[in-house]
Amino acid sequence: MWTMRTKPPRVPPAAQVAGSAIRGPRLVPGDYTVRLTKAGKVYDTKLTVGLDRRAKFSSADRKAQFDAAMRVHALFGDESALMERIIALRKALAENGAALPEGDPLRKQISNFDGNVDAVRKKIVATTEGGAITGEERLREHTDQLYGAILSYEGKPAAYQVAYIDTLKQELSDVTKEFDQLLAKDLPVLNESLKAKGQQPIEAPPAKIAVNENASGSGG
Repeated sequence: MWTMRTKPPRVPPAAQVAGSAIRGPRLVPGDYTVRLTKAGKVYDTKLTVGLDRRAKFSSADRKAQFDAAMRVHALFGDESALMERIIALRKALAENGAALPEGDPLRKQISNFDGNVDAVRKKIVATTEGGAITGEERLREHTDQLYGAILSYEGKPAAYQVAYIDTLKQELSDVTKEFDQLLAKDLPVLNESLKAKGQQPIEAPPAKIAVNENASGSGG
């Protein structure tokens, strides 16, 4: 079976499931090659995917829908990349804090910095269990709603939907800048305190962290 869809997007982990992100956009009409490899032998066949005869939109409309969906697909990936940096930093903070004796003032300094980092995380994802009941929606949830709306109709997306992609991208850019400011200003201060105590400084997480591409894309 071939779903004629791309892989689902990589979604940041959160307290709520990103329901729309469990699938990728349906591929546009065109010629495709299906390849089967078995016992060292490769078998190829060509398939032509056409537009549904009942569709009231054109192939160009389908392309516009696919392109818009893939832009949101990429936005999910960018949100995930930032979340991975945040998770890596918080893990390092927890390890350093645990290595210090109880009552050490530096533990409080680490805890305060971790609180600032977590505040950035809470701008990206919902952190309360309960889904729609809580009404908590963040950047990831808004992205999922837009993604679902674009996938729900395979014709040309509305102008406001396309514009909303840019709005969400700007929101992510603002959150990323906030995180980078913490790394540039607050982390060096904390590291000076760590070095004064004979502790190893905490390295800023790289711009891109290697991930398992086979991981589930639904989040949760």
